[in-house]
Amino acid sequence: MRVLVACEYSGTVRDAFSARGHDATSCDLLPTETDGKHYQGDVFDIIRDGWDLMIAHPPCTYLSRAGARWMYPTAGVVDPTRHEKAKRARGFFMSLLNAPIGRIAVENPLPLKIAMLPKPSQIIQPYEYGHAFSKKTLLWLKNLPHLKPTKVLNNYVPFLPSNTGGKKRGQTYRFSSISQKDSSKTFQGIADAMAAQWDGS
Repeated sequence: MRVLVACEYSGTVRDAFSARGHDATSCDLLPTETDGKHYQGDVFDIIRDGWDLMIAHPPCTYLSRAGARWMYPTAGVVDPTRHEKAKRARGFFMSLLNAPIGRIAVENPLPLKIAMLPKPSQIIQPYEYGHAFSKKTLLWLKNLPHLKPTKVLNNYVPFLPSNTGGKKRGQTYRFSSISQKDSSKTFQGIADAMAAQWDGS
């Protein structure tokens, strides 16, 4: 099976599929961090190259609810520059979701309402796949089954600091701060579940 992993530089999802014998290629504007097939450039350069499955991780900077403080710098007032960037990000997201590929999964965090993304197919958490963290992840699926939990943990902490008062509520985190690049990496347990459950069999 030919698999395209769009907007991935880490190689985590690509390598999970490659390990199961699939012809998997990652694509990102950044170079890949691990050995493996990788196209460095615009995903739409290769999106019509006969893929059986695409898993996409479009940038969430201007779509995510975590950015609400910058979208609404004054209560109830939208920042026009950021809103315009959100509209462009939505266009990119929808172009991936509607790409001419038979099976598609698009991943993103909880979006702002103003982003006007369609309703997701599923919400997953790292603690359902063997990682002791919460980090709500939404999946938009096309011709794919829901991803099934593989190892549910009952004890976990938030992976990222909350922008909405989590610290005041006494929450503790895996990281007090983390780069956007590192926070966007797919958890290995989730990548392995995708490869095992969406292998085309």
